[in-house]
Amino acid sequence: MFGFLFKKQQQIETLIFNYIKNFRKTQKLFSDAFTSCKADPFCSNFNFLTDQTHKYESRGDDIRDEINDLMYGKALLPESREDIMRLIASADKILGHFEKILHMILGQHLVIPDFLMPKTEELFTSSMESCDLMLKQIETLFSTQQGIRELVADIDLLESHCDHIERSLLRMIFDSTLELARKMEVKELILMVGDISDQVDRVSKRINIIRMKRIV
Repeated sequence: MFGFLFKKQQQIETLIFNYIKNFRKTQKLFSDAFTSCKADPFCSNFNFLTDQTHKYESRGDDIRDEINDLMYGKALLPESREDIMRLIASADKILGHFEKILHMILGQHLVIPDFLMPKTEELFTSSMESCDLMLKQIETLFSTQQGIRELVADIDLLESHCDHIERSLLRMIFDSTLELARKMEVKELILMVGDISDQVDRVSKRINIIRMKRIV
């Protein structure tokens, strides 16, 4: 009986690491899509990269469902199942958020004005860095469990940095001579990008709570 449960727990951990791998692939495609128009004014690859992002986001949903199915099979204690299911669901929202950003750009034909580009790139880079740290944190949770608190602090600093850049960008937008409709469109995009680090910070704190529960 215990051997059966141990085997199912190993299956869950394998699926979680597969989910992390798929998250990284989705994030890379999202990042390539978001930055593709800078190198190519015609945005030749944007649609393809957006479709690929959707493909891997959907694959992440499939892995999440596999994890949940095993959870319902009582592979872990009830409190552990609940924690892990909520953790994966929270991470999955970030992948969905990537898609929303790309579809906003696609549907509204959004182009970031040149004067906003350096700060926007800084915001985007910091947001992607926070995602990298979050994935490292999840890996740590299911391996050594050492270093999670330090990663929480690093992610919190990045989230604060992103908030600072976001506020600066919003001031620049509304101090500019852009038409009001354009201001509102670009503002919405900046807020969406800025929300990535906010979501990551929430996942990070959830991971730390799970860690503390295991220690007690």
